Amino acid sequence: MTDALLRRAAELVPVLKERAVQTERLRRLPRETVDDLVASELMRLGVPERFGGLGPDYDRAYPIAAELARGCAAAAWCYSLWTVHAWMVGHMPERAQTEFFANGPDVLCSSSFATTSTVKSEPCDSGLRLSGRWEFSSGSDHADWLLLGTGAAGALALVPRPDFEVLDTWHASGLCGSGSHDVVVNNAFVPGHRLLDIDLAGASDLTGWELHHRLTYRVPLRVMLAWDLVAPLLGVAQAALDEFVHRIQAGKTGAYMARSEVIQLRIAEASAGVEAARALMHHRIAWVLAKASRGDAFSELERATVARDRAFVVRLCMQAVNGLFDVSGGHALFLSDPLQRAHRDAQAIAHRAGLTLEFVGTNYGRLALASPSSDQ
Repeated sequence: MTDALLRRAAELVPVLKERAVQTERLRRLPRETVDDLVASELMRLGVPERFGGLGPDYDRAYPIAAELARGCAAAAWCYSLWTVHAWMVGHMPERAQTEFFANGPDVLCSSSFATTSTVKSEPCDSGLRLSGRWEFSSGSDHADWLLLGTGAAGALALVPRPDFEVLDTWHASGLCGSGSHDVVVNNAFVPGHRLLDIDLAGASDLTGWELHHRLTYRVPLRVMLAWDLVAPLLGVAQAALDEFVHRIQAGKTGAYMARSEVIQLRIAEASAGVEAARALMHHRIAWVLAKASRGDAFSELERATVARDRAFVVRLCMQAVNGLFDVSGGHALFLSDPLQRAHRDAQAIAHRAGLTLEFVGTNYGRLALASPSSDQ
C-alpha cells in the first residue's frame, strides 16, 4: 500500500510544479491544490483508522511529503503540517478527537506553537480562556482548526475556526505560497479536553497508544515532532538536483558546462548528500520505532541523538542546494527559474533553531561526554 501511496503523490508532482508560480503569487495554496491533496487521501496517513485514516502508520507521510516537494515546496509543507496535526490530535482525549473528526477524516488543522507577549491564557472552570496573536501559521487560510501554544510549558490548545481570525501578513522570501499568516484569538473558551501537553504525550501519557495502537503513538511526541518539517526539504533538495542536471543536459547553460569538472563534482556531491540525508532520516525513524515496539523509554541522550540527526539531515540538504545554486549561473536568478525557488524554499525551511546543528548539536555533545556510552 505504501508504494501505491507514493505513486499517488508522484502523480501530483507535475500538477503542483505547473502551479508553483501561481502559488507563490497567491501567497497561499490555490483552492485546486488543497482539493487535490484532500482528494488524494494522502493526508489520512495522520488520521487514526477509527476516524477514517489509512492503514499505514503516520511515519509513512514523510516520504510522501518529500515526493510532493519535488513539485511544490509550499504544497508539501502544508501537506506535512496538516498531516502531523491530525496525528497529534490522536494524542488528545477521545472527546476532543470525536469533535475534531466530526465531519470526516479530511479536516485541516494549522498551528502556531510559539507564543508572544500578546498571548494570554487564564484557567477557568474545566478549561481556559485564550487570547492573543500568533505568527507563522502555515496553511491557516484553509484551516478548520488551530493548535496554538498557550504560554504554559508544553501546553497546546485546539481551537475551532469560529474562534480565530487569519491576518494577511505572509510576505516572505521562501515558502511564499505556504500562507503562513498571523492568527488572532479573542477570549475564546478552550475546554480541558481540547488541551494537549506535548511534553507528556507519548511518554507518560499514552492516550494515543491506548486508543489507536499505532506505534507512533508509543513514541514521545517531541521525539516525533519536526521530522514533518525536514521531510519536505529532502524533496526540495532532490528537485534542485533534478533541475540542475536537466538544465545542463538540455544545453540551457551552454554545452561547456557538461564538460566542466566543477559541475560534475557538484552533481556528485549533491546527489551523495541527498541520498545520505534520506538514508540517515530513514535509519533514525526506524530506530525510534524499534525502541517504541519494545516499550523502551527514551533517555536524554537518545532524544538529543534524534535532534542531532534531524539537524544533520537539514545540513546535508542545504549543502546540496547551496552547492548547486552557487554554480548555476545568472539565469538561475530569474524568478521564473525553478532552481532559485528551490534555493529560497530551502532557506525558509532551514531557518529554525531546532533544525540548526549549531543550536542542537551542543546539547548532544554535552550529554555524550557525560555518558559512559554514546553508541547510538
